[in-house]
Amino acid sequence: MQIIKTVEEMQRVARGLGRKGTLGLVPTMGALHEGHLSLVRRARSECDAVVATIFVNPLQFGANEDLDKYPRTFEADCEQLDGERVDILFAPAPEEMYRPGATTTVDVGAVGARLDGASRPGHFMGVATVVAKLFHIAMPDRAYFGQKDAAQLAVIRQMARDLNFCLEVVGCPIVRDEDGLALSSRNRYLTAEERNRALILPRTLAAIEEQIRAGVRDSELLTNSQVPELEATSDIAFDYLAIVDPDTLLPEAEAVPGTLIAIAAKVGNTRLIDNLIVG
Repeated sequence: MQIIKTVEEMQRVARGLGRKGTLGLVPTMGALHEGHLSLVRRARSECDAVVATIFVNPLQFGANEDLDKYPRTFEADCEQLDGERVDILFAPAPEEMYRPGATTTVDVGAVGARLDGASRPGHFMGVATVVAKLFHIAMPDRAYFGQKDAAQLAVIRQMARDLNFCLEVVGCPIVRDEDGLALSSRNRYLTAEERNRALILPRTLAAIEEQIRAGVRDSELLTNSQVPELEATSDIAFDYLAIVDPDTLLPEAEAVPGTLIAIAAKVGNTRLIDNLIVG
């Protein structure tokens, strides 16, 4: 696996890879887990060459968020990516991605202010900006993102459509631990007790899914049935539980097939998200 740290070299290498076949891109912030590796394997199975990125993007962290303590495990990440036969790892420094004097950002409009965007103002501007830059730098044919970050996926698809990027944005299924918790780099922040409490997120989704299978479709009824337990659970700061269109993130009156059910809460000091698509 070749490790590249400059934009200029990454662009030069990407042009060569693109001429030889289909190029897949897997953007990450490092601290890799099985969820990230599932994206790499999907890319590897569908593309002739795979570029992964590791970049902790300062632009998507707000004030009092965890930029400084976000887990960084570069050497271990490299070993895992090399084991999955990634061709190129692009790992730039912040000053390489955001040159002195840079002022241009990407704002996707209303979709970026919904769900996590409502709770984290400016977050999706930072996400859209760095992903647009990575698309421009790596020039992939396909880019792979996890369904766990459903609002992010909606934002990136909107941005790719609006800016006419000639690529396919591929959403990949959530990978869960044995206890049902969605894999996340932030899970390592949780104490054993907090992790046990965090299981209320997948339990809530499963409870709603069970009600839907029993014939309940009204979104307000479905979410209201779960809010009291969420708000009563100790050391959980409930953020949102929403049933929305997966592309626009606008509320849906009924939970029909294809609808997104999304949840977010802070467990101790760790913000976690989860979701499911109604089958």
